[in-house]
Amino acid sequence: MNAQRKAKIVAFVKDAEDVRLAIQYAKDVGLPIAIRGGGHNPAGASSVEGGLVIDLSRYLNEAIVDAEKRIVKVGGGALWEAVDKEAIKHGLATVGGTVNHTGVGGLVLGGGYGWLSAEHGLAIDNLVQATVVTADGSILTASESENPDLFFGIRGGGCNFGVVTEFVLKLHPQRKTVYAGHLIFPPPALEKLVELTSKWLEGAGEKEAMMQALTLSLDGKNRHLYHGQGVYMKGLAHRKPHFPSISKAFEYAQSVSGPEFKATVLFEYLPLGKISTVPSAQTAFRRDPTPSILVLGIWQEDTQANTDRGRTVAHELGRIISEGQEGVTSTQVHGYSNYGTSRFQELFLVDWFCSQTRTDAEAVSGERDSVPDKAKAVFADNYPRLQSIKKRYDPENIFNKWFPIAPA
Repeated sequence: MNAQRKAKIVAFVKDAEDVRLAIQYAKDVGLPIAIRGGGHNPAGASSVEGGLVIDLSRYLNEAIVDAEKRIVKVGGGALWEAVDKEAIKHGLATVGGTVNHTGVGGLVLGGGYGWLSAEHGLAIDNLVQATVVTADGSILTASESENPDLFFGIRGGGCNFGVVTEFVLKLHPQRKTVYAGHLIFPPPALEKLVELTSKWLEGAGEKEAMMQALTLSLDGKNRHLYHGQGVYMKGLAHRKPHFPSISKAFEYAQSVSGPEFKATVLFEYLPLGKISTVPSAQTAFRRDPTPSILVLGIWQEDTQANTDRGRTVAHELGRIISEGQEGVTSTQVHGYSNYGTSRFQELFLVDWFCSQTRTDAEAVSGERDSVPDKAKAVFADNYPRLQSIKKRYDPENIFNKWFPIAPA
């Protein structure tokens, strides 16, 4: 319910020139701007109340593979499904979302973890160049050799600097068949599972990855998210699996779950060695050597009471899990910026990736002034440099729907 924004105008753009015209029109008539790529942003950042939405998804949604050069050109409104399906025809793949209905734009601009990250790094580490329409209507190529400051900024800085109409991504050899699947364990196996996971994680290779979910299924079936559900998500991070806190979290999740509401904790175990070899100052993204955790409250009926319940449950689960962690710094515990975090939310920002209370979504999208340092916290040491880049490409801060950076 809080992700909904009633825009005044939606511009279904067909190319970069259309985007330029849409930006100019919005500036001329004083309309706020939001950018919709794949639409995987239920915090509301891809729409704007009473404003103009630049929607890339209808026409700029293709993936075109150059197998010889091992690159793929991807429209700014494409989903990862389009990239995965087209690339694998040639025995190739790139680092994309862990689910294929994620939008390419939001994931790449926000950093981008995926199943292939252990071998090939983040999505931004595989970005060769991008076409960006900036606030003054310029249509620019951003790469290591052209506008390198802009290229730095879009690799982790989100939509703060313009509208990306095309991404060019590196492709890597990938066989079509992989060893993967679901395993469902009963509660008595939890301690042994955590022990085994800890041992595996210490020596996990670059072709391995795993996700684990603490959840309750009343009928024994494996449940999935689907469109139309109410979902509250919040992120944090941890150094390694810790059975006492995981066990306590599972007990709490069981106690609050039922037919109409379910609590789930998702642990992402994507070996981070390759990602950590890239210096933090090379891209805007804050690189932490800590696996991500995503806490979810899921419900059916769209009510404010359920939203409040989801928030309360998610924060309590986050608190329980965080208490069991040692060796995680005050920055690292905040987790992946595309997820948001618990204590981080209260100090600086709020969850970006999910449906939540209205005030939370406003803090992410820059609609609330009471959390002025949210972008500082997200970008850490890179923030001053990003402020200078913001001043050059968007001095009036018209692109302000995802952890908005204040121009220097």
